[in-house]
Amino acid sequence: MRLSCQALACILLLASAAAHAQIKRTVLQKGDVSGENREAIVAQVELSPGVKAGRHTHPGDEISYVQEGEGELLIDGEAPRKLKAGDAFIVPAGKVHDAHNNGSGTMKLVGVYVVRKGEPLATPAK
Repeated sequence: MRLSCQALACILLLASAAAHAQIKRTVLQKGDVSGENREAIVAQVELSPGVKAGRHTHPGDEISYVQEGEGELLIDGEAPRKLKAGDAFIVPAGKVHDAHNNGSGTMKLVGVYVVRKGEPLATPAK
């Protein structure tokens, strides 16, 4: 199922308009899951070298798997975590976080977002 461009833009928030052109997002599946008023969104995300997603939160849990490349996950209150192909991570609902591709190649992730329906998928952090 495909989402509108506006919904796709919410998957990862960008730090700047220039970074926007360096992140490619493709929604692979979207559907209802157990739990009241919840849905899962599965997306392929590609970050070009040097791209920062921008500090943001989600109205539900994010579960991601790094397919290719390397980078860094920054979750408020935790030490930065280096990521490489084969690594997975979970970001709890409402937790401020950011992802940086500080590697030399494209970083490819599959992200699963289990979120409340009707809310923005991501919100910029203050």
